[in-house]
Amino acid sequence: MARASDSAWRTALSAAMDRHADGDAAAFAEVYDALAPRLKGYFGRRGLDASGVDDLVQQTLLQMHCARQSFVRGADVVPWAFAIARRLHVDGYRRGHFERLEPAGALGESALDARPSAEAPPDEVASAQELAQLAEAELGRLPPLQREAWRLVREDGLSVEQAAAVLGTTATAVKLRAHRAYSAMRAALGLLRSSSSKGDSP
Repeated sequence: MARASDSAWRTALSAAMDRHADGDAAAFAEVYDALAPRLKGYFGRRGLDASGVDDLVQQTLLQMHCARQSFVRGADVVPWAFAIARRLHVDGYRRGHFERLEPAGALGESALDARPSAEAPPDEVASAQELAQLAEAELGRLPPLQREAWRLVREDGLSVEQAAAVLGTTATAVKLRAHRAYSAMRAALGLLRSSSSKGDSP
């Protein structure tokens, strides 16, 4: 399924899920191929090793397959898939299957653009890495609902409305949670930059 644009990708994905729900078994291969990379990214950013990621991707897609007859034709597949993925991850964490809910040093590229380019000077690379580590630590200190809203919107690429569907809340609540997370992380990074500037002063 070619992904010329996110909107076209979602439309094609939903159409494939509609066909699968209507009894076209072959259509699920399209659903699988389109969603598996997104789901791998989702679980990988939440601190799971490769084996745990693959296991939960398979479980998520299996649950989607088993529940295909209850899928609302024409609905957006992405929030439904991510809601199943989130529930499986939270359930596994509560049962002690995973050592931690949040990864160490695994911020997405959208996380305040803290990562350096390959051509950056060594001192800039070190500074950017320090910023990324601080941002990750600050993200880990946020309330879980704010942290999850941030990850879904900024790292997983969901719209505010889709994230609201995954979390079972309103778009307004997601906007507020994500904004609070962003503000907290910006403040933490601002303090670090201010401290570094003072340290560099003669």
